[in-house]
Amino acid sequence: MTAEGQRLFVGGAWIEPDGGHYEVVDPATEETVGRAPEASRDQVRAACAAAREAFGPWSCTAPEERAAILARAAGIIGGNLESYADLARAETGATTATARRMQVGVAAARFRRYARVEPAEWAIPPQINEAGPMGRAAVMGALAVRQPVGVVTCITSYNNPWANPAGKVAPALAMGNTVVVKPAPQDPLSVYRMAEALEAAGVPRGVVNVVSGRSVEVGEEAVSSPDVDMVSFTGSTAVGQRIAEVCGRGMKRQLMELGGKGAALVFDDADVGSAVAGIGTTFSFYSGQICTAPTRVLAQSGVYDRLVEQLAAYVGRLKVGDPREPDTVVGPVISSGHRDRVESYVELGRKEGAVVVTGGERPPLERGFYVAPTLLADCTNDMRVAREEIFGPVVVVVPFDEEDEGVAMANDTDYGLIDYVWSADVARAFRVARRLRAGGVGVNTVGRNMEAPFGGFKRSGVGRDVGSYALHAYSEVQAIVWPG
Repeated sequence: MTAEGQRLFVGGAWIEPDGGHYEVVDPATEETVGRAPEASRDQVRAACAAAREAFGPWSCTAPEERAAILARAAGIIGGNLESYADLARAETGATTATARRMQVGVAAARFRRYARVEPAEWAIPPQINEAGPMGRAAVMGALAVRQPVGVVTCITSYNNPWANPAGKVAPALAMGNTVVVKPAPQDPLSVYRMAEALEAAGVPRGVVNVVSGRSVEVGEEAVSSPDVDMVSFTGSTAVGQRIAEVCGRGMKRQLMELGGKGAALVFDDADVGSAVAGIGTTFSFYSGQICTAPTRVLAQSGVYDRLVEQLAAYVGRLKVGDPREPDTVVGPVISSGHRDRVESYVELGRKEGAVVVTGGERPPLERGFYVAPTLLADCTNDMRVAREEIFGPVVVVVPFDEEDEGVAMANDTDYGLIDYVWSADVARAFRVARRLRAGGVGVNTVGRNMEAPFGGFKRSGVGRDVGSYALHAYSEVQAIVWPG
């Protein structure tokens, strides 16, 4: 990044943006972090064209060579962890620990993961064909082969400008695709550092391109370009639906990781301390700006009062403030506009009849976009605060009586990303998990297995990625058949 501002990365060159620059603001201090580039439609088209031109040679590169580049990129990112994390913290408002471990640290781990060369083909059992119109009797052999999709537009979310793009770019490159990355406008500078790391690792010109901007036309062009074969998007369901419409017209492949309103079913026999610790991550982790958070707690009547009481006590122990301070647990949300949105939902909850057990008032801090961790109790599943994604440090608690009722309430939602079940009866927990209409279910945990498929049911998305599933997501499967 120059003194004048960050340049775009197109076709292996760092170029000045046609649209000038805009300020990236630290949500904790409201100070300027840096100046991000505003690409024009022509520059986005150029990025897509560069990716198209680079696709042929890159797709023919040996998988071992592609893996070596990813491994070198992982080493560069890991070697710059502190400076990269400082920038990520400043752009996003994440705490220092989160920026280091869950943003930059996870990004490096994802590049290392896809630096492994995995088989791209597998045999299919032979089939005996009887004589007929298609020819004489024969034994037909078959092979399934993963082929790269082509040019992939990666549109990433603001809540994690390292791990999210790394989870798209690394498997896409490993499979022989080329990419055009369009980072979120709030925190794009980290993605340009990732591009620098890939350039230093030896990625050929045009294989990775990064274009940013606040104008919607930047994303529109990156999606609609005829040079693009696939769009991988993480963000809101509303934007995802618009992207899917464009992809449908062009028959483009799509991978959509959209919104969530995760239900956490807590049964009477649950370990309440474990449930509180897991649900409590909603208040602290990225200040609730995470689609997988258990924001909608369904508590069985026998444990309801105790759970609400302990959640309120948990909130009381959380320090809200400067994310640079080592004891800070809850930092700011991404912008003043988003803070207003989250606060409006809390007020809406009051009007709907929810009880504000704790929180609900803006923290008394002079600067920064802070929202108090808020617990809303005595909610019903038809309240908007229980149905719509708030994307902030707000948890709603809804009581239920019987298992069937709890499952029905959990499934009564437009979303289906990740749900959670807490119960000492493991057989019941797994029985309930199989009945939940969600792409993932955590049983007595909010932890994740990073090789397990990730994605949503219903309006929470289309497709699966992570681990080997991402290799499938960023490839087409080709069948080759021959007579035995």
